[in-house]
Amino acid sequence: MKHLLNNKKALSTVVTTLIILVVSVLLAGVVTMYAINITSTRTQQEDLRLSKQKVWVYANGTAFAAVAIDNVGGRDVVIDKVQVRGVEATWSTVYYLRRSTSISTSLNCPNSSGHSWTNFQYASGAVGTFSAASTDLPLASGDTMIIYITSPDSLDVNDIGTTIGITVFTENAQYYVECNVKSAETA
Repeated sequence: MKHLLNNKKALSTVVTTLIILVVSVLLAGVVTMYAINITSTRTQQEDLRLSKQKVWVYANGTAFAAVAIDNVGGRDVVIDKVQVRGVEATWSTVYYLRRSTSISTSLNCPNSSGHSWTNFQYASGAVGTFSAASTDLPLASGDTMIIYITSPDSLDVNDIGTTIGITVFTENAQYYVECNVKSAETA
C-alpha cells in the first residue's frame, strides 16, 4: 500500500487547469457556432438593389425621375417613401410597375406633355401599364418594381449635368443611388 502512495506520476496543477480551460473554451465555441447557425438560417434578410436610375429635365421645366428596385433579399418589403434630392415625392406623383424579373436595359424618358402611363415603353422592348401610387408599395421577394416620379420637387433646367441622389425607404433601411441629371430634349 505504501508503494501506491509514493507514486508521483500525475499531471501538475498547471497542466490540469490548462486542459480544463481549453475544453471549456472549445465547448463554448461549439455552442456559439450552433446558436449563430440556427438564428441566421431562420431569419431572412431585407436586401434591395437600386439600378437603372435616371433623371431627365425638359426645357419647359418638366422633370422625371426613374429607378428600378430589385428585391434580392429573402423577405417581402414595403416601400415607405421615395426621395429625390432629399425631397420626399408625394404618392400622387409616383407611378409603378411590378415585374417578376429584373430588366437589363436602360429606362426611357416619358413625354413632356400628354404622357400616358398605359402601354408605356419604359425600356427597349419592354411595354407595360403603370399604376398610380396612393400609399406604401409592397414588393415581394424576388420581384422588381419600376418607379417613375413626375415633377420631383427642386429640379429644373439649371440642374442638368449635376449629380443628385434617389433614396428609397423601407421600414428597416434606406437605399441610396446617385445619377446625373440629363436633358430630355432630343434633336
